Amino acid sequence: MIIGIPKEIMHSENRVSATPDTCAKLIADGHRVLVEKDAGLGAYFHDDAYEAAGAVLVDDVRELYREAELVLKVKEPLFNEKLGVHEVDLMHAGQYLITFIHPASPVNHEMVKNMAKKGVIALTLDGVPRISRAQNMDALTSMSTCAGYKGILIAANLLPSFIPQIFSAVGMIKPLNALIVGVGVGGLQALATAKRLGAVTHAVDIRATAREQAASLGAKVIDIDIPDEKAVGQGGYALALSPELLAHERSLLAPHLPKMDIVFLSALVPGKLAPTLITKEMVQTMKPGAVIVDISIDQGGNCECTVPGEVADEGLVHIVGIKNIPGLLPNSSTWMFAQNVYNLVKYLVQDGQIKLDPSDEIVQGILTTKDGEVVHQGAKEAMGL
Repeated sequence: MIIGIPKEIMHSENRVSATPDTCAKLIADGHRVLVEKDAGLGAYFHDDAYEAAGAVLVDDVRELYREAELVLKVKEPLFNEKLGVHEVDLMHAGQYLITFIHPASPVNHEMVKNMAKKGVIALTLDGVPRISRAQNMDALTSMSTCAGYKGILIAANLLPSFIPQIFSAVGMIKPLNALIVGVGVGGLQALATAKRLGAVTHAVDIRATAREQAASLGAKVIDIDIPDEKAVGQGGYALALSPELLAHERSLLAPHLPKMDIVFLSALVPGKLAPTLITKEMVQTMKPGAVIVDISIDQGGNCECTVPGEVADEGLVHIVGIKNIPGLLPNSSTWMFAQNVYNLVKYLVQDGQIKLDPSDEIVQGILTTKDGEVVHQGAKEAMGL
């Protein structure tokens, strides 16, 4: 196949979908790889390294989209301000796209529908199921690791106080409190990072196994009393709660927020909108200078006050809605992402072409648009289709 690697156009997005190493692997597998000039520069992978790996450098991304049968990206298709055209309009019927699409998120609905109209066969990386044979394709887990680490460092930079306990000649300063809501891969990394920085850590998750893992890292676990059969779905992911159970969870979270200096939000339900766990009224009870980091923003966010792509203020509370936190750790995140994408391509390609088996659990999870239609179940539900 002809595989295209465009430069990402989202503001401050420095990741790229392939490294020189994964390009070399794709070429060894029999593919031709086109890389837009300077695509890897932000992640410290230079053009000469891609050329040495056997990739063909392309100056004009329009040519790349015209020629490529498969496009590998990091972020969902966006409007290219430099060219004055949306990336979807650069694509063509029958072209495959593998990237993070987050098709259930309302801000992406029009773009997903346009891809369907174009005849693009889109595969979303956030739909890779958490099963053993898909572990090495699971870019969401890899990026969650990066977001958990970097998200806490962002919070640390915004805080007006020391995080650890500090002893000085004029007295002792107590350590800050960090609450991790959603203790999956990203949450666990955030928990470990906050603990390394000296915070007193607290954790909430509707899944018993996740709460046990948080406790093993020294967190004080807040029990929110959700029955396991209503909390845990296939692959250990969280289930979507009923409005009544969500209200119950919020009522149990609310008394803890005034004590917290950092609140890290990473509660997700695969293929669906992220649950709203913190309302505006709850934010208003928090102490001045506190920071909320909402890494669920790609799927709508866990906090009612989160502004996509921005660091907003609600009163004196900072709310981080940065959409590409892993992009702030570009070298490490690109290395992990590119390996995941290569493994997925290797899995899907048979006899030089992508084969989509409708009975395959992996295909069922990632397939977003096909044959002119939106086929992703979570996206269809969110769109009311």
